[in-house]
Amino acid sequence: MGAAVAACAAPNAAAVLWCETGRSTASVERAARFGLMPVATLTELLDRSDIVISLCPPAAAEDLARDAAGLRFAGVYVEANAISPERVQRIAGLLEPCATVVDGGVVGSPPVRGKTPTLYLSGPTAATERIEALFAGTAVQTAVLGAGIGKASALKLSYASFQKTSRVLVALAIGMAREHGVDQELIEVASKRTDSYLSEPQYVAKTAARAWRWGPELEEAADALAAAGLPPEMLRAAASTLARWHEVKDDSALTLTDALDRLAHP
Repeated sequence: MGAAVAACAAPNAAAVLWCETGRSTASVERAARFGLMPVATLTELLDRSDIVISLCPPAAAEDLARDAAGLRFAGVYVEANAISPERVQRIAGLLEPCATVVDGGVVGSPPVRGKTPTLYLSGPTAATERIEALFAGTAVQTAVLGAGIGKASALKLSYASFQKTSRVLVALAIGMAREHGVDQELIEVASKRTDSYLSEPQYVAKTAARAWRWGPELEEAADALAAAGLPPEMLRAAASTLARWHEVKDDSALTLTDALDRLAHP
């Protein structure tokens, strides 16, 4: 997601940089494919940047923000990770007043092959307007939710709670039906309702391949539920289920049968 979103900013930016130190070969290849300019250190990236967009695994969000704060970054910092509103507010506390923090949340698929995700924003008006201008006319649409830090993250996690947990429930339903030899009948029943995720069994393999990042997102959403006084147990159970697929990270060759086998016998 990060490289594809960054590439969309290129037409409206002097340069789009990324820090390659410590990143995987796959990340380096992906950044090169999207035309991003590598720099050797975070210090160099921050010195040369007016705007930083943080899109990384949720667990790394605060460490990255803490590093940026330690280097006295003084531009606009878009915290666009799938993290709870409470964590976004903590990150804002780390970076301000040197930096201006904008809360962000990407909803939708990466902006490739005609996909047009929306980057929801909340924060100071002058800063959100800069981000809107950065992505104007690109495949990344923007929508401003107001000035409150946490609004964009709350919307992102609210949507993820439903969308990702629904995909996990599909895998469990098909897995149970398969165990009793009625999986095809289940799919046939589901096919009569085209608006149901259950009518898309082929997506189970994609769910498995993405489980390594979906699980932490659901843990973040569970934390947000708990902070709102709502029961988090369902989302924590979904995250635990996704953890059974941790070993098939980004495996594009995974089949429905493979995914169900690994779900039943991790």
